[in-house]
Amino acid sequence: MKNNKIFTNPGKLTALLCLITIFLTPCVIVNAGERGVLMRFGEVQEQILGEGFHLIIPVVNTVAKLSVRVQKQEISAEASSKDLQDVFTEVALNWHILPEESNIIYQQIGNEQNIIAKIINPAIEEVLKAVIAQYTAEEIITKRGEVKLEVDHALTTRLRNYHIAVDDVSLVHIHFSELFGEAVEAKQIAEQDAKKAEFLALKAAREAEAKVNLARGEAEAYRLLRDGLTPELLQKQAIEKWNGKLPLVIGKESPKIWDFSELLKAYK
Repeated sequence: MKNNKIFTNPGKLTALLCLITIFLTPCVIVNAGERGVLMRFGEVQEQILGEGFHLIIPVVNTVAKLSVRVQKQEISAEASSKDLQDVFTEVALNWHILPEESNIIYQQIGNEQNIIAKIINPAIEEVLKAVIAQYTAEEIITKRGEVKLEVDHALTTRLRNYHIAVDDVSLVHIHFSELFGEAVEAKQIAEQDAKKAEFLALKAAREAEAKVNLARGEAEAYRLLRDGLTPELLQKQAIEKWNGKLPLVIGKESPKIWDFSELLKAYK
């Protein structure tokens, strides 16, 4: 009798029917930054569910969600340079699934974990080995920007075939073996010493040249002075500096006044 009373209550009966309808007609909510891969009896459909609320047929349809937001994958990889030096690189890759192709990538590869393990990590390692092998160890340091562009272009091309877009590639850190680091440091010290020795030699040469030029100048000045001291010039300078008093000459005999007129006659 109680059960009959429950079903005769219109409000409760309606609620029960709603629960049955919801149970038989399930829904799925695709969150922001996601896409829903719709499947019918496990077969991937062309329709891709966007963000929001979606009704699906129970048992018949299932939905797998994939994130289409930008994701970051960091990996450390080892490669060999053109001159056979070991190069250890830490790479940070920003990537995302192409939203309009999320059903294909799910069908071919699977979820994000499979994408990272099967596609992204191997692609980074392979591209790094191929690019770094084109440069010497020194060029990898001096042409780091060029190396980065090569890696970026190669990864973009490779991952596009797997319905993955590359947003950015960063070579976070590049380092070499300890022996190579010591060799580079020794080379830098030798180059600095060579430059210092070259500078000191150039400085000494310039100082010697300056001294020679100074000596030549002084010798030329003495020569010009000597050539210019003629008897007439000396006589003229003596007359110009004479104070008008006759000099007193002292000899064995009694002191006498030097007759300046006789000196002038001597020069005539």
